[in-house]
Amino acid sequence: MTGPFAGLRVLELADEKGQFCGKLLGDLGADVVKIEPPGGEACREVGPFLDDVPHRDRSLSFWYYNTSKRGITLNLETADGRALFRRLADEADVVLETFRPGYLAGIGLGYETLRASNPALIVCSLTPFGQTGPWRDFVSSDLVHMAAGGEMASSGYDHTDIPIAPGGGNAWHMGGHYAAMAIMAALVYRSVSGEGQYIDTSIHEACALTTESAIANYVYRGEILRRQTGRHHAMTTTARTQFLAKDGNYVTALISGGLNPRNVKSLADLMDVYGMAGDLRDPKYQDPATIAAESSHIIDGLLADFIASLPAEEVYHAAQARGFTWGAVRAPEDLLDDAHLHDRGFWKEVEHPELGCSFVYPGEPALYNGSPWAISRRAPLVGEHNREIYCDELGLDAGELVILAENGVV
Repeated sequence: MTGPFAGLRVLELADEKGQFCGKLLGDLGADVVKIEPPGGEACREVGPFLDDVPHRDRSLSFWYYNTSKRGITLNLETADGRALFRRLADEADVVLETFRPGYLAGIGLGYETLRASNPALIVCSLTPFGQTGPWRDFVSSDLVHMAAGGEMASSGYDHTDIPIAPGGGNAWHMGGHYAAMAIMAALVYRSVSGEGQYIDTSIHEACALTTESAIANYVYRGEILRRQTGRHHAMTTTARTQFLAKDGNYVTALISGGLNPRNVKSLADLMDVYGMAGDLRDPKYQDPATIAAESSHIIDGLLADFIASLPAEEVYHAAQARGFTWGAVRAPEDLLDDAHLHDRGFWKEVEHPELGCSFVYPGEPALYNGSPWAISRRAPLVGEHNREIYCDELGLDAGELVILAENGVV
């Protein structure tokens, strides 16, 4: 382990709500031990699967969210299982858990119990609505959080009252990011005070924090921001930003600062190279009032026709060369051939020894020159590191491990 968290031991008791947080810590070098119930965690049943063969060790979703972790199985509903967990916690720096509020305390594994023998331990509980409050026991999903957290109110299309939910587990990502930040802050505090602490992280509150300006506008200006197609919510309707290019792909074309004499001139310079500036050289466009009156002609007419005359990649590069904030709308798979990402070494080959091959994974969000980020291993197989951790590290012998397995403890 060479990352910034090298030497840090994290015990992860997490389902879909918290596995991303564990990945963030593991890829930064922490020794993350994922603790699953015997037979494996339910996230292993989430498809798609390698070669479309459903199997708990072939879930591509599980692979991505559980890189750089070791994996063991443990049944906390048994007395022996709880005793083993306490031994693991005595040597850990962080426990990350996503059980319903009060569950761990109810089985004798709450923070106060664990800190009695390990005062430096940090326990982070990442739950839908936190450990207190009238909603603490509500059930949830990513979709529920996108609705209750405010994101859906800002996502959708022009001229419709129907909200749209961003997909892909955004709520779990938000909660996971904030939990990781909270854990990092607690580690800094521990480095000064020597004391661990308990962190109560609410996914609902994480979502509420990421509604950007919607809440601030309402509180301080009494404005309700309106959802808009493919662009930021706003109090009033803003100019569209998505345009169809010649090759059938879309381009997001932003005019930073809006239409004004300077930007109209810059557009004319860009479009004139292709003989498509139209009347943008007309001196009348030095008058802001004229520009406002002709905005539809400029954007929905001249600009849309210009983009429609060229392939998406060509037109967006031409605009970027002149300082415009434009970009081609790409499918995720198109990023695999992105020259910029390849130049920065973003895509990583991760070995899967049991399959005799490697697979491409997304890489780091930041480059560390002194403590490099790395995917140290692919996601663990079910119970892959039971012998390594229980026998080599905790000191159990092979016979004891067999008995524990037969009794449903591991």
